Amino acid sequence: MRFLHDTLPQRVRFASGEAAESLGDEVAALGARRVLVIAGAAERALAERVTGGLPVVHLHDEVVMHVPVEVAERARAAAAAHDADVLVSIGGGSTTGLAKAVALTTGLPIVAVPTTYAGSEATPVWGLTEGSAKTTGTDPRVLPRTVVYDAALTLGLPADLSAASGLNAVAHCVDSLWAPRTDPVNQALAAEGVRALRTGLPLVVKEPDALPGREQALYGAYLSALAFASAGSGLHHKICHVLGGMFNLPHAATHAVVLPYVLAFNGAAAPEAEQRLASAFGTPTAGEGLALLRDRLDAPRSLQGLGMPSEGIAAAAEAVVAAAPAGNPRPVTPRAVTELLGEAWEGAEPR
Repeated sequence: MRFLHDTLPQRVRFASGEAAESLGDEVAALGARRVLVIAGAAERALAERVTGGLPVVHLHDEVVMHVPVEVAERARAAAAAHDADVLVSIGGGSTTGLAKAVALTTGLPIVAVPTTYAGSEATPVWGLTEGSAKTTGTDPRVLPRTVVYDAALTLGLPADLSAASGLNAVAHCVDSLWAPRTDPVNQALAAEGVRALRTGLPLVVKEPDALPGREQALYGAYLSALAFASAGSGLHHKICHVLGGMFNLPHAATHAVVLPYVLAFNGAAAPEAEQRLASAFGTPTAGEGLALLRDRLDAPRSLQGLGMPSEGIAAAAEAVVAAAPAGNPRPVTPRAVTELLGEAWEGAEPR
């Protein structure tokens, strides 16, 4: 056995119902005096509630999916205008992503408070969209110093959005098993993440007002992000980033649709990873486990249903081939990607 694994420097506080207290402790530990809160308009009331005891100088609520460059510039300007010394992000992946865009150019520390299962809070990955192209990268400046997990804050996330967001987390786990820097540590994290997510997500759908399922899902999402941060972005995420930037598709739902097709594409060429996933799902094959979970969650089924035009498949396939990571278990050819995207567009049974 031989591998190189980086453990990221981050503090995590996980306690349901304690977000306000945890935030106060973490902001005080950073010695911050001027807090810029980033939260979308839909999370404004929640954000005001959990940051009530903080020295907040501004609440910035312009949050847009895929973080357009012009939106990032306005958030950076707000941080400068209010002389902020810490960023507190409260929301899903788009909110965390906007805070990262500010940290990327300012170096301000982030305290992240997730309200979905996006996982961005545990990675040093940033993303910005300009025109129809989404650019991503990694930088230690954008990794939040602390993550405050409070499952009670996810109670407002509807069951259908919880399912899509949770399947995005499952996608982090799946991709981590064959991503460019995969190693035994993040493979173990990914397997435990799948186990927690396939246990927690059906409970969220069945009992949306109860905490046990949401705690398991949030725990699994954190593990999935840890694995992804170490292993890097695999084929699945490259496809979804292309589709999101090119067609402005909803991030989590796109991951939920594309995942079974990438699993079918790579699984046969990576039998050890496939069996590890199958064990985590508790099914004979990984494909069966994912299909069962998607059925239980009533997951979105097709790119067509998300608004992607069929005439965009060829251009998307070309962009995916150009962005595909080295070392994918199967060759990523224009024909193969076109077929994969065509199946995902139709919502056909994965081959």
